[in-house]
Amino acid sequence: MSIDFVKHAQMQAKLAAEQPPDPRVQALVNEVIARVADKWTMIIVDVLAGHGALRFTQLAGRVTGISQKMLTQTLREMEREGLVTRTVFPVVPPKVEYQLTDLGLGLGAAFCGVWIWAEQSLEVIEQARAAYDQRNGKRSSQ
Repeated sequence: MSIDFVKHAQMQAKLAAEQPPDPRVQALVNEVIARVADKWTMIIVDVLAGHGALRFTQLAGRVTGISQKMLTQTLREMEREGLVTRTVFPVVPPKVEYQLTDLGLGLGAAFCGVWIWAEQSLEVIEQARAAYDQRNGKRSSQ
């Protein structure tokens, strides 16, 4: 068992002993994890954080592989959660821009920890994958 795991478990036990968790917060955490664990939300957050307000077609061009339907659906869900704002400009043809809210920017900042972890863990993960593939008779994807 790693020291970090032990520290994490100890911190959780300490917090639980001090104050029982609010069931609304627990539900929100589960919902947020489900929202950001999908294939597209964090990619969209990353693109909007890097480029600011974007029109739908500009966003679609920067999120490789997403369908128009999935982009629309994901943006609607993100808007409902308060992560993006959708601004419609009264012009012909209609102009619509999407931009991260402060809440969306905060989520992006929180997610930076995953990027740091991935960067620090890249070689270990690649070695683990190669070892697994070798043990299981699969070709390495590297």
